[in-house]
Amino acid sequence: MTVEISVLATPKAVPELRHLLRHHGYYVRLCASELLTNVIDHLGEGTPVTVRVTRTGSGRTRVEVTDPDPRALPVLVRPVTATAESGRGLALLDSLAVRWGAEQRAEGKTVWCELEGEPPRGAVQAPPTPARISR
Repeated sequence: MTVEISVLATPKAVPELRHLLRHHGYYVRLCASELLTNVIDHLGEGTPVTVRVTRTGSGRTRVEVTDPDPRALPVLVRPVTATAESGRGLALLDSLAVRWGAEQRAEGKTVWCELEGEPPRGAVQAPPTPARISR
């Protein structure tokens, strides 16, 4: 099954996208949000995008965000300093995804990532709770 959503890249669209993807796992929603936020930050508010979530033949979940600018390719900046105000989105994506990349075309580009599987519908989909340390 493929989910395809067309939106204008605005800050308001980020939580709306997460809501529309509510039947997908937490990491799918997080990666889609980060990719949409990159469009807002690097191409500007109001950029039309298409978000796709599909299952691959190998059982992975692929998240894609397509925008109309073939020039602005994502670049993973390492290391991100503690005081940096940006630059963590792709580092987060890189740590969660099995693989990610960008496909350029004359009419735009698609930035994508693939995640290992996904919990079945109805399963707990929140991130793991950090262990509490008692002193």
